[in-house]
Amino acid sequence: MADAARRLTALAEQVLGIPLPVRIRAWDRSEYGPPGTPVLVIRHRRALRRLLWKPGELGLARGWVAGDLDVEGDLYEALGLLAGSVWERDEDPGRPTGPAALLAALRDPRLREAGRELIALAGPGLPPRPPREEALRRGGGLHTLRRDKQSVSHHYDVGNTFYERVLGPSMVYSCAYWESPESTLEDAQAAKLDIVCRKLALAPGQRLLDVGCGWGSMVLHAARTYGVSAVGITLSEEQAAYARKRVAEAGLTDRVEIRVQDYRKVADGPFDAISSIGMAEHVGSARYAEYAADLHGLLKPGGRLLNHQISRRPLRDEEAYEVDEFIDRYVFPDGELAPVGRTVAQLEDAGFEVRDVEALREHYALTLRRWVANLEAHWDEAVRLTSPGRARVWRLYMAASALSFERNRIGVNQVLAVRTPGSGASGMPLRSRDWR
Repeated sequence: MADAARRLTALAEQVLGIPLPVRIRAWDRSEYGPPGTPVLVIRHRRALRRLLWKPGELGLARGWVAGDLDVEGDLYEALGLLAGSVWERDEDPGRPTGPAALLAALRDPRLREAGRELIALAGPGLPPRPPREEALRRGGGLHTLRRDKQSVSHHYDVGNTFYERVLGPSMVYSCAYWESPESTLEDAQAAKLDIVCRKLALAPGQRLLDVGCGWGSMVLHAARTYGVSAVGITLSEEQAAYARKRVAEAGLTDRVEIRVQDYRKVADGPFDAISSIGMAEHVGSARYAEYAADLHGLLKPGGRLLNHQISRRPLRDEEAYEVDEFIDRYVFPDGELAPVGRTVAQLEDAGFEVRDVEALREHYALTLRRWVANLEAHWDEAVRLTSPGRARVWRLYMAASALSFERNRIGVNQVLAVRTPGSGASGMPLRSRDWR
């Protein structure tokens, strides 16, 4: 009798202590669970072996990327139900973690029995190899020049055409600025680029440095609309080639330069303004003070910095922060998130005067849902351009991130700071949010 789905449901409910909120379909075609809900499809018992050898999020992620796990039905609904039952319960401050959690599990007869049942269902076999889309173990010190370049390449050098299909014509890979949910993605991204330029008070003849320039959209908009000379830097060879082509096609090679360069190697300041849009998440906590000091040193007195950065909720014990394993292995290797308060403090420690913080959490949720829709609309082509596993990585991470923004688990903020001179003349308007 085919009953793997029933056994898996009972096993999950035994471990969680609550009813499983989704239906399960197993490799033996059995199905069990609440009707009318999304279906968690376990295509191969290999997925269970992945969990046995790597319990937790990474084991599940490997199963998803390899195609051993899938969701039939609304992905957002499935992730929302599972998050409330599994991941968000893990954030209970009273629950043990790390070695304490392992010791508690070994002492719990209920969990030991669940482990035996999982072994029986998984069948014999060595640990499956991780999907090839998983980032290789990185050697050397964290956030060295070489390692940062490797990490950026893992995420961005997967083909510009793939990103065209996901991001759309704007080719902006950061949170858009929505007038309403009915706006187009292209209009919302144009609005974001323009609000950054206005916050920086860009004017003809000024020099702008765009740190992490991506495919060049910010420097192109600033040069074309505000008459500045702009330098865009990226660590991605593919992004730089694409951005240079766009600059040439726009006839702006005399005013826009694209470099493959680390921000720590920029030596031709000062600049009138600096934009850093969706780049600081790659810097890392150990290097953030250096990042802030370097940008402060590259600005003229009175110059402005616009730092657009994803944040996380603060923890009672900040030393307990751990990087998300799925994101680290498959999306942004070595990326780290910090609470917005910590970012503001470190910018001020570097000498900046922080003048404005604008939270755009809901804006990023809208942006991510549009990117997911773009990916799904071009799914076959996205798979052909990269790989089935890579396309599955992007679909899962963007959909899960949209829910995380909607549930206030993460946020995104534009922090406007000034290198205010000793005279105290910041050059800022008297009225807040009157950017001219």
